[in-house]
Amino acid sequence: MKLALVISTSDAAFDALAFKGDLENGVRMAKEIGYDAVEIAVRDPKTVNVTDIRKLLDELNMSVSAIGTGQGYLAEGLNMVDESDEIQNKTMQRLRDHVDFASEFGAMVIIGFIRGTAKGRSRKEVEDIFVKNLTNLADYAAGKNVKIVVEPLNRYETDFINTLSEAERIIERVGAGNVGILADTFHMNIEEVDICEELMRIKDKLYHFHVADSNRWAPGAGHLDFKPIIETLRKAGYKDYIAVECLPLPGGARESAELAFRTMKDLLSELPS
Repeated sequence: MKLALVISTSDAAFDALAFKGDLENGVRMAKEIGYDAVEIAVRDPKTVNVTDIRKLLDELNMSVSAIGTGQGYLAEGLNMVDESDEIQNKTMQRLRDHVDFASEFGAMVIIGFIRGTAKGRSRKEVEDIFVKNLTNLADYAAGKNVKIVVEPLNRYETDFINTLSEAERIIERVGAGNVGILADTFHMNIEEVDICEELMRIKDKLYHFHVADSNRWAPGAGHLDFKPIIETLRKAGYKDYIAVECLPLPGGARESAELAFRTMKDLLSELPS
């Protein structure tokens, strides 16, 4: 397992990022600390210079683990299940742009906030819309050799897809091999009865992993016990990235990113290979 740090372009509206703003400084900071990769939160990929990013990554020998899409929802209200067909269509075009962007770096595309909310509609109605749009996106992404990951978010942030089992059911309906689950320790700490048990149960669809502590600070600054979680990932055969997505706490962007790196690196080094 390798470590990644979630960073963003300058238009980030999401607070739970250890570093947001200047993309180049974020990538350089991650490299200096020791991270293997970055995960980039991008509102609109068409506003980002792919050539410059690739040059920077090549210079630093850094990879991109995944592309975050939630800024489109937070800043513009784009979402996949909106009652307006026009907004749905705009959202799907934006997500295809994200897929194109991700394909440049061999990265996954995350479906988090941008899936939208039920807003009082029946779960079946909203789920049917989401499955239709996710299926179409998966077909497009398959042609670009890009994986899509659905991230369950806690009940205080959305009323649609809160648990790993809910994400699993939807992914089974889509039935595409390039669609999997992104599990996040912060959200699981709120929603799951037994984090380790659920991770083992959905292990075949676990494509990506986020870490933040119980308070959404850097791992090591809250009360989550990460050792059994990392042990479970190893038992489950998970070999991909563990991406740090936390508030810039304690102490700001660099201090929180350093604490998270030390906490995760120490755990990974303690466990048998």
